[in-house]
Amino acid sequence: MAFEIIPAFQNIFVVCLGLVIGSFLNVVIVRLPQGKSVVKPRSQCGGCHTIISWYDNVPVISFLILGGKCRKCKAAISVRYPVIEIVTAFLFYGCFLRFGWDWLLVLRDWPFVSILVAITFIDLEHRIIPDVLSLGGLVLGLTTAYFVPDLGLFSSFIGAAVGFGLFYGLAWAYYWKTGKHGLGGGDVKLLAMLGAFLGLDGVLWTILASSVTGSFVGLIWGLAQKKKGSSEADGGLLGVAIPYGPFLVVGALSFYLLRELISQWFPFMTPM
Repeated sequence: MAFEIIPAFQNIFVVCLGLVIGSFLNVVIVRLPQGKSVVKPRSQCGGCHTIISWYDNVPVISFLILGGKCRKCKAAISVRYPVIEIVTAFLFYGCFLRFGWDWLLVLRDWPFVSILVAITFIDLEHRIIPDVLSLGGLVLGLTTAYFVPDLGLFSSFIGAAVGFGLFYGLAWAYYWKTGKHGLGGGDVKLLAMLGAFLGLDGVLWTILASSVTGSFVGLIWGLAQKKKGSSEADGGLLGVAIPYGPFLVVGALSFYLLRELISQWFPFMTPM
């Protein structure tokens, strides 16, 4: 019976830890773009600025109990908060199933997906990718790569260099041709970071997957905006401004967590 309880406890622990980290990431996502401390002061309502009590700050549960509203002023709480908590818990559990208990899980895999969650939602809202996340993640990826089987420091460095070089070259060529900025510096640094974690194969897959999904979503979004006559469409599909970072994140996570499955579809990929 004890042996049956231990795996269940591990699963619950991982999910709860993911929810808690997701709650912290909500603070990071709101405060980091504003240049504020992510540690203090304590979280407060955006409407009445009342300090949120601990029992109103329990991931997901408090949101449901309060009906998505502040206890005092009844201002609406964005559904983004529980979504980020649930997504983070899902990714933590996915890493746990993929890699198992290991010190790299705590020092590399979970921090990696946490950084990607923060980058995704910051880029979606502000269309920026803070250097502290992308460059900090790059350092983490490189310094821990030596201990990752079938990756190593050399492959990690090559992945980071190719990721940075490819996107920097594309960004420069696009600007030279059109006089407009197509890819931001944040995307270039993000791909370098992803290369440090995924290696060369991972960078190539990430670019492929993000290009396909980004083109599809951009086309749908552009058609929708054009149909509504929105000025955001800039009179054409190519003028639609959609942050590219989230597509890079989705492509990278698919490779990171589903590499064996991808290798079955694309034989040039070798399982890590």
